[in-house]
Amino acid sequence: MLASRTYRISFVLLALALLCALLLNISSGSVSIPFLDVVSLLWGKTPEIVSWEYIVWEYRVPKAFTSILVGAGLSLSGLLMQTLFRNPLAGPFVLGISSGASLGAALLLMGTSLLAGYTAFGFLSDVSLAIAASVGSFLVLLVVMIVAQRVKDTMALLIIGLMFGSITSAIVSVLAYFSSAENLQRFIFWSFGSVGNLSMNQLLLLGGIVLLGVLLSISSIKSLNAFLLGEHYAQSLGVSLNKSRLIIIIATGLLAGGITAFAGPIAFVGLAVPHLTRQIFDTMEHKVLIPAVMLYGAILMLLCDTLAQLPNSASVLPINAITSLVGAPVVIWLLVRKRKMMF
Repeated sequence: MLASRTYRISFVLLALALLCALLLNISSGSVSIPFLDVVSLLWGKTPEIVSWEYIVWEYRVPKAFTSILVGAGLSLSGLLMQTLFRNPLAGPFVLGISSGASLGAALLLMGTSLLAGYTAFGFLSDVSLAIAASVGSFLVLLVVMIVAQRVKDTMALLIIGLMFGSITSAIVSVLAYFSSAENLQRFIFWSFGSVGNLSMNQLLLLGGIVLLGVLLSISSIKSLNAFLLGEHYAQSLGVSLNKSRLIIIIATGLLAGGITAFAGPIAFVGLAVPHLTRQIFDTMEHKVLIPAVMLYGAILMLLCDTLAQLPNSASVLPINAITSLVGAPVVIWLLVRKRKMMF
């Protein structure tokens, strides 16, 4: 009873922290807009400067909600992988899904001369890049799902996923070697990750993908709790191992693949946030962990994106660098303070 009350208080505090991080993120950017003016604008009041309304609603609000979806989705997919493989080093990209998305983007950005001809005619755009990355991640996910039906050992599946990642990374390296400097630079910029390039339609599509992944994860709470005690114990509780593994892999593929396709490969969040959440909440119950990791991930991404925005400057730091610089010291401090890793 006391624990459930503590969890409720924690979730209320996290929701308030998320709201504060959201407002702070929307208030930050290359154009200086006073915080109170941003709040009043969000309430529907007309701002002093007309252009502020366009900046907030057309750019900053979609970017902030993209950060929430990216942080929540990657954190949840990391939790799923760490639980499935019972490995604290597992993240959302261990199955090679992110590498598949990178391969799709690389083929579009650094492909053959024929593909370069298409890009010269305007084929290359944010939409086509998202489609290429989505196709790449989906194909790798499809192969992993087929392998998961034939391989009974979960650790073997983990190793196979890592091998898929190595193969796709090798192909990307070959493409980079033969690519022109301009196309290589485009791919490098994409690999930095970005939450500021999505249109409203793309944001809605990404939201639908993340929602589907969340629903599949919620339906697997019983299986996730059972997997923590081992596959034999899970089977003794009536959990169908193949079916549960497949649902978890599909959920991870949707979350990690969809987010990588639209926002690029964003590192660290999916690996670290589940550890951060377990250390703070001191529980292994996924009914608590799933909403908790999503809230922590969303808050972390909002704060990292805020820090990436250099004040009164059009320059934006790579979000990948900020997530690691901000998050890694926090996790190190928590582990040193707790002196153990919950798993």
